[in-house]
Amino acid sequence: MAGNTKARKGKKAPEVNVGAEIIESLRELEKIKGIPVEYMVDRVKRALINAYRKDQEDRRDVVDDNVFVELSEQGLYMYQNKVVVETVLDSAKEIYVDAARVLEPNAQVGDNIHVPIKIGSVGRIAAQTAKQVIIQGIREVENRSNYETYSSKTQELLTGIVYRKEASGDMIVRIGTGSDAYDVMLRSSEQIPGETYTEGQTIRVYVLEVHNGNRGPSVRVSRTHPNMVRRLFELETPEIESGDVEVRHIAREAGSRSKMAVRATKEGVDPVGACVGPRGGRVGAVVEELHGEKIDIVVWSEDPCAYVAAALSPADVISVTLVNGQKACKVVVPDDQLSLAIGKEGQNARLAARLTGYKIDIKPASQAETVEE
Repeated sequence: MAGNTKARKGKKAPEVNVGAEIIESLRELEKIKGIPVEYMVDRVKRALINAYRKDQEDRRDVVDDNVFVELSEQGLYMYQNKVVVETVLDSAKEIYVDAARVLEPNAQVGDNIHVPIKIGSVGRIAAQTAKQVIIQGIREVENRSNYETYSSKTQELLTGIVYRKEASGDMIVRIGTGSDAYDVMLRSSEQIPGETYTEGQTIRVYVLEVHNGNRGPSVRVSRTHPNMVRRLFELETPEIESGDVEVRHIAREAGSRSKMAVRATKEGVDPVGACVGPRGGRVGAVVEELHGEKIDIVVWSEDPCAYVAAALSPADVISVTLVNGQKACKVVVPDDQLSLAIGKEGQNARLAARLTGYKIDIKPASQAETVEE
């Protein structure tokens, strides 16, 4: 008689509906963690199969890769899929016809039959293994969720709480609260020089990049990156958010001074005035967040000479001359403006050069006239 390929199952069920209890627990987990029940059901099935195989690893003659699990509200069942035969050559995959008919009276040679496995036969060690696999499944989903959440926030500002200070100077900043809380590392090299932090203090950090590592996502944040200044001004200046004012370039020496070049995209808008704000309130809010860091806001220009002159603010500039064949220029300033143009330890000239991308050679008017003569 030709073999019937339709699978048949035994009728024996557990006395306690373990399946319903597991499904209910997984639904609660979905409410708390947002992990789909279907995903965790698959993890539980695989965990139980792995646990059973581990528990029976010294009995390879009766256990093979034909073990499977059914899990639903109707119950939890584990089976081995075996072929009904007259003579058993492989006890892990075959079953005598007489034994098969105990489970299924109409079983015939060649049929596939699902032989029930007692769930209780999974030992303590195997059960613990299953538990660890389930926990790992939860961790993987949480890590993937955190990665998706924070990778979408790259180059954005986050607000967090200083959670812990390390002996190395690095800090753990906790973003979010409750079950959504996530810890990010603020390296000492990414902290503003001179700033002091206390545990529990609220701070803003700029997300540099997010890596998805073996232990979950690693979020790298900074308070020294130039774009932190950009994002702070976007929060404070409606004209930047609306697109009426555009931030073109930023040069920064964190904790000391920054220069920001802006331009208006809409006629009649004062880009510098918009960023400064009424009574200096907008720039003042940014300076306060950066603990007193000075900020020069200048008008960007397509004319490199005009742009360099503006970048050297607050110094007055007499003339700017481009050097042929080089991205460099010679700048002449009044004698009494030379130290202001150069700045303390050359900072003003250095930031202006970074802002514009031009090498700047500054001379006082008296020396420039001597050279011309």
